[in-house]
Amino acid sequence: MTTDQTTRPGTAGSVSAYRGLRDVDDLAPLLAHRGWVRKARPFSHVVARDVFVPDFYDALHRQVTGLIESETFRERNMGRYDASSSMVQQHPGGPLDVFLSRAWHDVMAGLWDVEATGDVIASLHHHAPGGRSGWPHNDLTTAWFPGADEPGRHEVGLSTTEVDAHTGERAEGVEARETVRGVAALFYLGNPEWSPGDGGETGLFESASGAHLGPAAAVPPINNSAVFFECTPFSWHAFLSNRTPRTSVVMWVHRRKQDVIERWGGENIVYWK
Repeated sequence: MTTDQTTRPGTAGSVSAYRGLRDVDDLAPLLAHRGWVRKARPFSHVVARDVFVPDFYDALHRQVTGLIESETFRERNMGRYDASSSMVQQHPGGPLDVFLSRAWHDVMAGLWDVEATGDVIASLHHHAPGGRSGWPHNDLTTAWFPGADEPGRHEVGLSTTEVDAHTGERAEGVEARETVRGVAALFYLGNPEWSPGDGGETGLFESASGAHLGPAAAVPPINNSAVFFECTPFSWHAFLSNRTPRTSVVMWVHRRKQDVIERWGGENIVYWK
């Protein structure tokens, strides 16, 4: 299904109207094209408001609020991270598929001219009220994907149960590739109207050692907005405690490990324990 077909007036408000977005190659009909601002402190990041046109955002909002009310998100299942999550690819056939498209991957990579591999990890995160603040981390972390070769130019690679995305462990005979997170995005959706004091921001820090001084910037979880940043040794960030629910799509596109080694040194790559 083409983009034009999925955005016809009169059908755009329904979740089912957006089937086929994994294969979309032109996001122009879906993007509102306003309010994207690049900021330099405490590290380079882009804050985007009104990311998607209203009809498409409304469909995203409906799909996500339905999922949050389901059994999947009733228990906080992320260990030390005080939230519940589910992989976007587990909920196919609706507007969330846009985050698994090569077009969205290329938008993210293009913000910093990252030569990305085509590999994507995207998950839906939900913080119930009273979630604990996270710890500052920079996301310069390894990720493993199945297959010996990178995806084709118009494809994306997704993690599967065949290969442990954190450690690379897999069954004998299964091939896998090691990558490093290249660009991160948090897109906020399905939330009540946000006001100062509600918390749930994404805090951005000057350094991990100075985290006790508080974030140098805080991006509020306003619906249909996003924050993007290149994953570097300096991209320190964390979830800040919330008084109201916060839901977001958290995702990464990836780059070759050798690129990271040549740019920042292998000692700066973070490995999963």
